[in-house]
Amino acid sequence: MGIEAVVFDLDGVIIDSEEVWEEVRRGYVAEYDREFLPDTQDRMMGMSTPEWSGHLANEVGVPRTPEQVAAEVLGRMAERYRTALPVIPGSVEAVRRLGTRFPLGLASSSARILIDQVLETAGLTDAFRVTLSTEEVPRGKPYPDVYLTAAEKLGLSPAVCAAVEDSSNGLRSAAAAGLAVIAVPHGVYPPAPDALAQASLVVRNIAELTAEMIDTLR
Repeated sequence: MGIEAVVFDLDGVIIDSEEVWEEVRRGYVAEYDREFLPDTQDRMMGMSTPEWSGHLANEVGVPRTPEQVAAEVLGRMAERYRTALPVIPGSVEAVRRLGTRFPLGLASSSARILIDQVLETAGLTDAFRVTLSTEEVPRGKPYPDVYLTAAEKLGLSPAVCAAVEDSSNGLRSAAAAGLAVIAVPHGVYPPAPDALAQASLVVRNIAELTAEMIDTLR
């Protein structure tokens, strides 16, 4: 049983956004004189918008509602993406290359407004048959919801889909959904060893990923 579709993560796979997310959220927290702890960014990686905005409001202690936190942070992120999109070298080419062989999906923890902005700025609006935000499913990563829904919308069993992920929670999410997992570890925010161990294929960077590699899975 071979792979019939590929589902990409966005942050850390197509765009190198984790440092931008940390910079924006760290600055936002500092404006309210709250502390951005050493593990705050790691804990939020893979969370859906309601989850991370709730974390900043309720656990970090920003004196705003989760809805206000989400709107304010997302507005700052969208502006950054419009003016200086941090595209990972070779990622757009990899998407286009694999798209000639497989139907593609996108399963991201980013909000819909940011997914649409990234795809527009990167010229990838037409590249994916299905795009999903974890805010559009019941639970964010590491739960399997977004990958299960992506496979369903592609009309395929998760068992014949592959996921391309970088973060611990993303790898766990794809593995829990039953997809073949391809890991592209982030150099600054590497996945935990237990999460990386769930990958069937590990590549150093997205530019190296080919359809022939994916054909060896399953």
